[in-house]
Amino acid sequence: MKAFFSDDQLLHDPQQFMRLGRIVHPTDLPARAEALMATLKTRGITVLESPDYGRAPLEQVHSSDYLDYLETAYERWEALRAEGKDPGIEVLPNGSPYGVSYAAGQRRGPCPSPHIVARTGYYITDLSCPIGPNSWRSILRSSHAAVAAADAVLAGDPLAYGLCRPSGHHAYYDRAGGFCYANNSAAAAARLRQKFDRVAVLDIDAHHGDGTQHIFYERSDVFTLSTHADPAGQYPWYTGYAHETGAGEGQGYNLNLPLVHGSGIAEFTAALDTAFAAIGQFGAQALVIPLGFDGLKGDPTALLGFDYDCFRLAGQRVRALGVPTVLVQEGGYMVDAIGTALDAFLEGLEA
Repeated sequence: MKAFFSDDQLLHDPQQFMRLGRIVHPTDLPARAEALMATLKTRGITVLESPDYGRAPLEQVHSSDYLDYLETAYERWEALRAEGKDPGIEVLPNGSPYGVSYAAGQRRGPCPSPHIVARTGYYITDLSCPIGPNSWRSILRSSHAAVAAADAVLAGDPLAYGLCRPSGHHAYYDRAGGFCYANNSAAAAARLRQKFDRVAVLDIDAHHGDGTQHIFYERSDVFTLSTHADPAGQYPWYTGYAHETGAGEGQGYNLNLPLVHGSGIAEFTAALDTAFAAIGQFGAQALVIPLGFDGLKGDPTALLGFDYDCFRLAGQRVRALGVPTVLVQEGGYMVDAIGTALDAFLEGLEA
C-alpha cells in the first residue's frame, strides 16, 4: 500500500476552539498525524511526499470564492491591525448571516460583502475552525495527500492511503466546519471519476460526513454513505438523518446509517452489512473510505463505544468488496490510541 503525506500538514497549529460555551484547548493537534505516521513506519509502509497540485483538484468540489477566502483570510485578518483594530490570534467568526441555511446540493453565491469579518461569518460555520498563519498551506497540502492516493489508484494500485490532516469531511462546497476546511474525501472521489463511472464514498468517522453529502447530493455517479453517531445529540446536529436520500438526479444515492450513542461492534456490523449491500447494488467501481477513529470509546469528540475490533472488521469488509480503494484520514483525537486503530484497520485489510 502506498501512503501519502507532507510535513506542511503539521504547520496548522490551532490554539483554540469553542466547546459547550467555553474556549478550550484544541484537539486537532499535529501529534495526531505523527502517531499515524509511526504506525505506518512500524508496518514498513513507505510514506511518499504528495505532489503539489495547487488548487485545481479542490476547485472540482469547492467554489472559487470560498477557496480565495481560505487562501487570504489570515493575511486580511492581520491587516485589521493597520486599521487600529485588535483582532484575535486566529481568524474566527463573530457572526453568521441570517437565512443561509440551505439544503444539501444547493449553492450560494459569493459573500456579498468584501469585509474579512463578513466573509469569515459567511464561510466558517462554527468556532472549531480557527485559521492561523500557516493554516492554508496545511489545508492545501492535506488535500494533496488524498488526491495523490487517488492518482495511485488511477494508475493501477488496488489501495492507497492519504494521511490527511486537517480533516475534511465536514467541509461543504463553500464553508468550513468541524475542524474541516477542504473536503479531502470529496476531492479524492472527484479525482477517481476521471476513470471510474461509479464511485462510492463510505464514511466511517463517528460524525456524519455532512460536507461530502452536500457536495454530491444531486449526483448519481457518486454514492455517498455514512455511518455515525445519531446527530440528534451529536455534531453536526442538522444533517445525517435516515430520511436524507439525495435530490434530483441524486435521489436514492445518499444513505445515512445513524447509530445509537454507545453503539459497539454489533450495531456497527449491522450498519456495515447494509452499507456494503447498497454499494454492491450500486455497482461501485471504486471506493473512498473517509477513515475516522473518533468512534473509539473515550474519544473526546464522539459518543460511540467502538473498540479496535470494529476497525479490524471494517478493513475486512473493504478487502472483501474487492474494488480499488482510497483511504482518506478523517477524525480521531485520542492521540495515544489512533495509531493502534489504524493498525487494526490495516490488519483487517490483510486478513
